[in-house]
Amino acid sequence: MNLDNLARIDLNLLVTLQVLLEEQSVTRAANRLHLSQSALSKSLNRLRDTLDDPLFQRTAHGLKPTAHALALGKVLPQALQNLYQLTQPPSFEPATSQRHFALAMVESAYETLIPYFIGPLLQQAPKLKLDSYGWNEKSIYDLQHGQIDFGIAGRDVHPQSQFKADDLADGLEYQTLFNDKQVCLVRQNHPILHAISRGDWNKEAYLALSHVQVRCEGNDWWALDYHLATTNHHRQISTTVPDFYGAASICAHTDLIFTLPSSFAHHAQNLYSLVQIPLPFEFMPMAYVLLWHERNNQEPGHKWVREMISNSIPKALMRSAH
Repeated sequence: MNLDNLARIDLNLLVTLQVLLEEQSVTRAANRLHLSQSALSKSLNRLRDTLDDPLFQRTAHGLKPTAHALALGKVLPQALQNLYQLTQPPSFEPATSQRHFALAMVESAYETLIPYFIGPLLQQAPKLKLDSYGWNEKSIYDLQHGQIDFGIAGRDVHPQSQFKADDLADGLEYQTLFNDKQVCLVRQNHPILHAISRGDWNKEAYLALSHVQVRCEGNDWWALDYHLATTNHHRQISTTVPDFYGAASICAHTDLIFTLPSSFAHHAQNLYSLVQIPLPFEFMPMAYVLLWHERNNQEPGHKWVREMISNSIPKALMRSAH
């Protein structure tokens, strides 16, 4: 495409050409375009110079298009429609949209969040396609470079703030979906339950146990481990696994203790004979956040999906960690 040549063309002349092709009369075309016949004739002469073709021949029955004008008439309507669409503000119609969105989520969100929004979203936008992927160490990069549209991740909530926005990578925006807290799971009849019943549940007892840990974003340590390390304390992590359900299964069949978000603990207890116990010391809560790139802040389709996700989170879930 030669943009220099295109810049010298008055695009209004293409509208004139389309109307002349439809009307094949200078008088009728001038009336439609609210121009004088003299002004329209001047526009036609400019078209002839620009396109290097006479375009029309005058006959007793009006204007007769040349072969080149007829060829242009086959592609000009769609070209003008495309130009028209470029001048319109962006829009999004959920009922008919066939848009394709990509979403990366932490594993626990598949149980705690996606069941709430996927149904309402596809009910209102039945032709929309939503691909989901596991959240990993590359997901932030993918958000920044447009490989995925949205992310749902867990982030620690710092004291006196909901979520520390300056922890985000450049260009990313976020919305907190709900806050959660860390709890512990152990198997039924675990020896620690007897100690807890005697009131012997504290940081020392917690650290004396062996732990199963889920690797998150490629890391074996969670924020909890870094927090403990500030006071030179460390958990005995005996096993690391890639997913929460694997950790819950190991926990149900061993004496390992599993520390995890409370919202997922309930789902694990529905599958395995596990007992939930509190974390025996103060630790910052976490937030499930919806992430996207600022380039999509005002894009109607993105805004609609974001609103569907955030509005579908039940109030009971938002209160579950309080």
